[in-house]
Amino acid sequence: MTCRTTLRGAVCLAALLTGTAAMADVSAQQVWDDWKAQLSLYGPDTLTVGSEDMSGDTLTVRDIALNMVQEELNVSAAMGDIILTEQGDGTVAVTMADSFPVTVTDDAGVTVTVLVTQSGLEMIASGTADAIDYAVSADSYTVALENIVDGDFTFTGDVSLTGNNLTGTYTTRLGEMRDLTYEGSFESIDILVDVQLPDGGGEYITGGGKISGLNMQAELAMPLDGVMFDENNQIADGTSISAGYTVDSSEYVFDINADGDQVSGSFSSGAGSLTTLVSAETLAYSGRTTDIVATFISNAAPFPIDIGLSAYGFNLEMPVAASDTAQPFAFGIELADLTVSDMIWSLFDPSGVLPRDPATIKIGLAGMARPLFDVMDPTQEQAMMNSDMPFELSEVSLTDLDISVAGASVTGDGAFTFDNSDMVTFAPLPRPEGEVTVQINGLNGLLDNLVTMGLLPADQVMAPRMMMGMFARSTGDDQLETRLEVTEDGEVLANGQRIR
Repeated sequence: MTCRTTLRGAVCLAALLTGTAAMADVSAQQVWDDWKAQLSLYGPDTLTVGSEDMSGDTLTVRDIALNMVQEELNVSAAMGDIILTEQGDGTVAVTMADSFPVTVTDDAGVTVTVLVTQSGLEMIASGTADAIDYAVSADSYTVALENIVDGDFTFTGDVSLTGNNLTGTYTTRLGEMRDLTYEGSFESIDILVDVQLPDGGGEYITGGGKISGLNMQAELAMPLDGVMFDENNQIADGTSISAGYTVDSSEYVFDINADGDQVSGSFSSGAGSLTTLVSAETLAYSGRTTDIVATFISNAAPFPIDIGLSAYGFNLEMPVAASDTAQPFAFGIELADLTVSDMIWSLFDPSGVLPRDPATIKIGLAGMARPLFDVMDPTQEQAMMNSDMPFELSEVSLTDLDISVAGASVTGDGAFTFDNSDMVTFAPLPRPEGEVTVQINGLNGLLDNLVTMGLLPADQVMAPRMMMGMFARSTGDDQLETRLEVTEDGEVLANGQRIR
């Protein structure tokens, strides 16, 4: 339920932010009429206006206020005046206030107010009512905390995020759906946090960061009436959101003194990316960051903690709508070349018995499965939870297996298909057919080192070694390989030897 609520809020907010800025036509009045039409999709009281005055080629709209109630939050913005000027070439220039407040209030009455400041903002709309292009640029765009009010308590502090040298474009196309596309980039993003904790006796949170080369893109398809969710809180047919970003690099520093403890440190990374896809049929999410370096210093630890990764990544793709045919799915995680400082190694290996090579974990799965339920439908939630198999599995592949740590490594690949007409042979799973091959290097050496360190009793090493001898064959010095195969008639073979 939390997943659906969060998803619904994200979809509505994304549509509100893009929908109000991507509407344009050949006249100032048509531009403003389109803005009003789009805002009305989110409730009759979303938009209030003080006055509308047309003089020559300029339309001035005064005292604009937005108010959106979504789940347990109320978001309002006092945007001031907007001036729309026809430029005589079929385009409209839109001028907004340099700054305006945005207030967010939860159902407990806690109110957070931020100030949005846009320096050197330029917006030009062009095109026609059914095919609109919108160009945006700004020297800087800042969101800064004004205060947090909880009853009689008011909290203030320096918390801000500033994007520098913004360039971007919006496009909107009207057909069977309303299609919105956004592309934008910031030369850099500056982050600042400097607050004194209330009644903290000098306790504080400080930090700063810089993101370089941020590029963003998004595509939104929504029904013409703006109703993106049906009566069961499911995404309407045809609605989809595809979005993502890339960064060139990022770096952060922080210093926190709270609850009697102090911790400080730094974090940096190289190129990174994130992509998402949400639709009535599919949920997909993936990201990757390279060249990660982190350092932590705390009075709770006697030495600095240093961590490094050459790459961290993940991906998830799953079908979410009941279907008559199998749909693709995937899952993967990557932790490449993990390193920690020698001081950390020395805590459990002071004699340096274990090789201190970088550690890696890479696991990737992909396949085809037929959803038997609408995953996002709350009316089917209980039935899905009570089902042994909410998905009908057709095939699965081990696309990546690479695990290495302390001198030992495991690699492998393989694939299986599944016969869903046979739910008896391998009950409760459908009968598989296929094979997987796994290579294991350095495992005996790792076991010997664990015995030397006293972490593993010598008499307990015999069992895993006998097990390896039964299911694996030697291919070299401390190198093993095992090939597990499931045949068409349900036999299970290990390196050609039948074990079932």
